[in-house]
Amino acid sequence: MLNIESVNQYYGGSHILRNVSLTLEKGKVLALLGRNGVGKTTLLKALMGLVGIRSGSIALDGERIDTLRPDARARLGIGYVPQGREIFARLTVEENLRMGLATRRGGARIPDDLFELFPVLGQMLRRRGGDLSGGQQQQLAIARALAAGPKLLVLDEPTEGIQPSIIKDIERVIRMLAGRGDMAILLVEQYYDFAKSLADSYAVMARGEVVKAGKGADMDADGVRRLIAV
Repeated sequence: MLNIESVNQYYGGSHILRNVSLTLEKGKVLALLGRNGVGKTTLLKALMGLVGIRSGSIALDGERIDTLRPDARARLGIGYVPQGREIFARLTVEENLRMGLATRRGGARIPDDLFELFPVLGQMLRRRGGDLSGGQQQQLAIARALAAGPKLLVLDEPTEGIQPSIIKDIERVIRMLAGRGDMAILLVEQYYDFAKSLADSYAVMARGEVVKAGKGADMDADGVRRLIAV
């Protein structure tokens, strides 16, 4: 589904991403871990076309996308939940969800299953996004990304600043989505236990490069917790 091959990216003279390679299959969760400032969010921005790459390639479903604009990548089936959620605070929950339909043809309805995944959103359709709690905003951000029916869901630290009860809800949803088998999920996370519980595979970044990778079931044995400890 996703193939990132030898990607290099620079900010000015600083070499931020160094020959980063990742692969992710449909129906699987890849957990990307690492301390702050190692390049994880930059990699996601490069995947989405928000920053350019100097060399390497990014392919989705066998098609090169690294020269495409962000909107074209979204239309091809990438749903992106950025760090910090970035919902529209002055728009209602319903209006935020409709923004997620922007890549679909006019008249598309908000999928009913979003309210099965996140029942609280159905109860708050008329409430403004800025009036929701942090956890509710995170659920809204994920639902907005899912509204277009992506084949690749990209989540940048979805547990950041979220209360434990909603973390459990988000974990349940991610596991359910992966279990359907029609979507690949790239999860950037610093919460080790959350990542380990969901990961089919993992990769650890340090100083802009992947320093360790393997099966999710091997994370403890591979010493991943030590690698990402502050």
